[in-house]
Amino acid sequence: MKNLSSGQIRQMFLDFFHEKGHTIEPSASLIPVDDPTLLWINSGVATMKKYFDGSVVPKNPRMTSSQKSIRTNDIENVGKTPRHHTLFEMLGNFSVGDYFKKEAITWAFELLTSPKWFGWDKDKLYMTVYPKDTDAKKYWEKVGVAPDHIIEIEDNFWDIGQGPSGPDSEIFYDRGADFDELAPDDPENYPGGENDRWLEVWNIVFSQFNHTPEDTYEPLPRKNIDTGMGLERVVSIFQHARTNFETDLFLPMIRKTEEFSDNKKYGVDKQTDVAFRIIADHARAITVAIGDGALPSNVGRGYVIRRLIRRAIVNGQRLGIKSAFLYKLAPVVGETLKSHYPEVLAQRDYIEKVIHSEEDRFNETLTDGLKLLNNVIADAKTNHSNQIDGPTAFKLYDTYGFPFELTGEEAAEAGLTVDKQGFEVEMQKQKDRARNARSSAKSMGVQRDLLVKVKDASDYVGYDTLDVKDAKLIDIVDDEKLVDESKSDTVELIFDKTPFYAEMGGQVADRGVILDDNDEKVADVIDVQHAPNGQNLHTVKTQEPLIKGQQYHLIVDRLFHSRVEKNHTATHLLDQSLRNILGGHTQQAGSLVEPNYLRFDFNHFGQVTDEDLQKVEDLVNKQIFNEIDVKTVVTDPKTGKKMGAIALFSEKYGDKVRVVSIGDFSVEFCGGTHVANTRDIGLFKIVSESGVGAGVRRIEAVTSKEAFRLLNNQSNELKQISRSLKVTQLKDVPTRVSQLQDDIKTLETKQSSLEAKLAGKQAEDVFNAKQTVGQYTIITGIIKEAGMQQLRQLADTWRAKKLSDVLVLGTGSGQKANLIVAVTDDQVKNGIKAGDLIKSIAGNIKGGGGGRPNMAQAGGKDPAGLDSAMKAAVAWLGNK
Repeated sequence: MKNLSSGQIRQMFLDFFHEKGHTIEPSASLIPVDDPTLLWINSGVATMKKYFDGSVVPKNPRMTSSQKSIRTNDIENVGKTPRHHTLFEMLGNFSVGDYFKKEAITWAFELLTSPKWFGWDKDKLYMTVYPKDTDAKKYWEKVGVAPDHIIEIEDNFWDIGQGPSGPDSEIFYDRGADFDELAPDDPENYPGGENDRWLEVWNIVFSQFNHTPEDTYEPLPRKNIDTGMGLERVVSIFQHARTNFETDLFLPMIRKTEEFSDNKKYGVDKQTDVAFRIIADHARAITVAIGDGALPSNVGRGYVIRRLIRRAIVNGQRLGIKSAFLYKLAPVVGETLKSHYPEVLAQRDYIEKVIHSEEDRFNETLTDGLKLLNNVIADAKTNHSNQIDGPTAFKLYDTYGFPFELTGEEAAEAGLTVDKQGFEVEMQKQKDRARNARSSAKSMGVQRDLLVKVKDASDYVGYDTLDVKDAKLIDIVDDEKLVDESKSDTVELIFDKTPFYAEMGGQVADRGVILDDNDEKVADVIDVQHAPNGQNLHTVKTQEPLIKGQQYHLIVDRLFHSRVEKNHTATHLLDQSLRNILGGHTQQAGSLVEPNYLRFDFNHFGQVTDEDLQKVEDLVNKQIFNEIDVKTVVTDPKTGKKMGAIALFSEKYGDKVRVVSIGDFSVEFCGGTHVANTRDIGLFKIVSESGVGAGVRRIEAVTSKEAFRLLNNQSNELKQISRSLKVTQLKDVPTRVSQLQDDIKTLETKQSSLEAKLAGKQAEDVFNAKQTVGQYTIITGIIKEAGMQQLRQLADTWRAKKLSDVLVLGTGSGQKANLIVAVTDDQVKNGIKAGDLIKSIAGNIKGGGGGRPNMAQAGGKDPAGLDSAMKAAVAWLGNK
C-alpha cells in the first residue's frame, strides 16, 4: 500500500479523471446558491443539478471534483462510530450525456488497482449491483472482478424523487479479518452489510431514467454518470487507520486538543476518545462553514453551527477544558486543508473571532443551564419524582446545548433517570418543523431535453447598443415544441443577435418591444433568461405571429435599462464600501437589481451599527461625486485575478470574463451592464439594513430619482414635525425633541414616586388583612393606581417584614391587569410554589405567567377578574 497524505490522494483522484478528459471543478461553497431544497451542499452531485436536469449545458460534459459537504441528520452518532462526520469531502466524476457504464466501471477499476494510481489489491475489492442491471455486472467481470466478488442487492437503485434516477454499483474494500467484529453467520456479515470489515468507498450511479411526476420511470434522453467517493474513508485505508479519525485529516486537531485537556490522551479510554473525536469533527465543520459565510444563530444553518460549537464545548469540559479553546483549532483545521482550500487559512482571524465570541456566549449559557438542571433535580426530589421529564431534557438540549447523555449523567449522580422516549418525541417535533420549513420545490427537475438540442449561435450586443434592426429569428418554442411560426399568446424566442440582457447575477432582464419590417409592434418582451446552451431566451407576449428566419427590429426600454444600470453599478460601490468599513470578511450573499431599487445581501457577524452604515453610505456617495469612469475589460480569469478582481464564490467563470473597474476603488468579475461614469448614478441612499438569516445582512437602497424622492419626503416629514413642535428652524428640532424627552422622564419619575406612595398607603391596609387558610397564612389585595414595579416593591417589603406565608397582589386599569405572587422560602420547601399558584389564578384575568418558586408574576387583559383571582388564590392554598 502506498504511503500517501490526504492531499496527495485527493489530487491523485482529480489528476486521474483530468487525464480522462474531465474538467476539474472547484469545490462550491457549503451554502447552496439558488437551491431552496438544501440547507447545506450535501454531496458532489448537489452542485451538478442544473447540468443533470438540462437547465444548463456544461462546456465539458465530463467533470470531476472534490466537493466539501455537510450532513446533519445524525449528529448524535458523530464520534461514536468510526466513520460518521458532519463535514466530509466527496470525490466524484460526472458525465452529462457522454460516457456511461462501460467507461465508468473501467476507469473506476483502473484508478483503484493500477500501480500508477491507487494500486490496491483487486482481490480486496467487492462490488454490489442492482439485480436487474446485468450490464454493470458484465462490465465488472470484464475488467477482472471475480464473479464471487460481485453481490446483487435489491436496494442498489438511486432515486430521490422526481428527476434523474437509476441503478448504482457500490465498491467495498476488505479490511481483513482483524476488523471482523460479527459472527460468521451474522446476516450483516457480507460486503454491503452493516459491519466494519467491508468498507464502502465508492458509489457509482448510472442515471438512466426520468422519475416523472406521474411516478413512472422513463428512459432519460441523455444518460448520466454520478459517482461519490468519501475522501475520509479512502484516506483511512491508505494510512492504515482503524477509523477515519486516526488520519491526517483529524489527528492534528485531536493532538492539539490533548494540549488543552486535563492530561487526557487519545486512545486510552473509550469515553474520552468519543469526546476527542466529536471536538475534531465539529471544529473541522464549523471552521469551513464559517469560512463559507455561515454564522451561529437560532435558525437554519446558523442553528447547526451553534449546536456543533456547543456540543464540542460540552465535550471539551468532559476532557477538563474549562476555558475557550475551540477557536484555537481553526488554524489547525486550515493547515490540514490548505492544499485544496487555502481560503480557510486566509480567513483565519475572522473565523477565530466568530468561534471565540460564540464560545464566550455559550459558557455563560452553560452556567445558566447547569443552574436550571440543578433546580430541575431539586424539584424532582422535592416532589418525590425519580425522573426528569422529556420536554425538560429537550429544553436543556435545545436551549442550553446539553446533550441527552450529559443530562442523564447528572441525573444519575442524583439518583434520577431521564424520560428518553419523551425527549425523542420532542426531538422529532423539531425535525418535523425543520422539514416543513424547507421549500417544497423539487430537489431536481425532470430533464427538459428540447432546449438542450438548440445550439444555434446567438450574440448579446447590449453592451454596445439597445436597438438592433436586423435580428434574425432562429428558433421559436411554442408549447414545448420547436415551430416555424408562433401560434400562442406567449412563446420563447432566440435571435442570432439581441440587445436584451438576460437575467443574471441579480440584475433583472431587460424589457422592450419587437417590431416587424414595417416598424409595427408584433410582441412585447416580458422576460429574458439563458437557454441551456447559453443563448438569450426571450419570453414574449405576441400581438402577431412571428416567423422563423425573418428579421425583426428589437428595441430595449432605455429608461428601464438605464435605471437598472445605475443600481447595478451602485451595488459594486456598496460591496467595496462594506469591505472597507466592516472588514474584508464580508462576502456578497445575493443581490437584486431592479429599476426602482437595489437589494444587497452580505455575510457579516453582527448587526451593522448606524455609525458604520452612515460611513458606508458616505463612501459610496464619495465615489459618485468623484465622477469616476467605469471601464470594462474582457480577459481570462487568471489575468482578471491578477488585476485584483473580486470573484463571487457562487459563480463559475468561463474562459473569458468581463472585469468591471471603477477607478482603483472597485474591481470585480461581472457580466452585467453599468453606467459609463459614477456621476450617472446621481445619488445613493440606504433605505434599510436588516438581518435575513444566520449571519446574512441585507441592505436596501435607492439611487438617482428615487434617492431624491426619498430625501424630499423625509424633508417634508421633518418640516411637519417642526411645525408640531413649534420650532421655527429645522436645525433646532433635535434639541427640542431632547428637551421633551427630558420632560417626559421627569414626569415619569414623579408619577412613579406618587404611585409608590399611594401603593404604600394602600398596602398598609392590605398587609393588616391577613387570612389563615388551614396551616398557612395568606395576604391578598388589589392595589389601585400602581404598576408591576410597585407590586414588586411591596412584595420586597412583605418579605422583609415576614408578614405571612403567601402574598398575592393585583392591579389593573383599562384592559391591562397584573398579578404577583410571593412565597416564603420555608413554604417553598414544603411544596408551595409561586409559579404553580400564579398559573392557577392567571386565567381569571385572561392572562398567563410564571416565575421562580418564591416569586412569580402574570399579565392579563381583564382587570375585572382580579377579585376572582384573589378568591381563587385562597381556594388553591386551602387545597394544599
